[in-house]
Amino acid sequence: MRIVAIIQARMGSTRLPGKVLMDIGGETMLARVVNRVLSATRIDKTVVATTVSERDEPIIAECRKLGVACFRGSEEDVLDRYYQAALVYKAEGIVRITSDCPLIDREAIDKVVREFENQGSDYASNTLERTYPRGLDTEVMTTEALARAWKEACEHYQRAHVTPYIYQNPGIFQLCSMTADGDYSNHRWTVDTSEDLTFIRAIYKRLNDGGDFGWKDVLRALDKERQLMELNKHIQQKAMEED
Repeated sequence: MRIVAIIQARMGSTRLPGKVLMDIGGETMLARVVNRVLSATRIDKTVVATTVSERDEPIIAECRKLGVACFRGSEEDVLDRYYQAALVYKAEGIVRITSDCPLIDREAIDKVVREFENQGSDYASNTLERTYPRGLDTEVMTTEALARAWKEACEHYQRAHVTPYIYQNPGIFQLCSMTADGDYSNHRWTVDTSEDLTFIRAIYKRLNDGGDFGWKDVLRALDKERQLMELNKHIQQKAMEED
């Protein structure tokens, strides 16, 4: 099965505009995400999916700099953007990654992809039951499942967030849930606000050796400096329907 990771990225974040190209230890957030996804062993192709908007031209330039494939599609209908990208790159399985997760982890990615393939499921993720830190979110689906969602999803949030139609319909799709070896769901490692970015920069400052560290290394660093978690502990995740 040809597995294609599609990383969605745009400049128009409402809470922290331009965040995907903000600096983290000398590299952009997008570069951090791309390089960490590229280190996963069970992905055949990695693609950044951005929009046709002129304001996303800097993302195209960054992709050229990184030497990573880039696809341009709808700004609002992210589900369509994913579906069209999957067709162009001949994906049989699609890994959905968001560009605001600069601690995304190859071990977590490989684990979800492995179970997706072993179980023969339509969709697998480590978010159906949240035990991993927010920011290690990995979803994998078949092209057929994505195509059906593309045809049938009609709610705005289902188009903006790509996968809700799939995981909200377990009677239609075979779902596979991956959980961690403990409950780490109280950790917030995604970037929506300046406080989140401060937290991520602090982590990279302590662990950066080219960015090649795992999520358990982050946990160990936080065990030593638990005050770092206070930097963004108060930030509330937006509901899907708010976007």
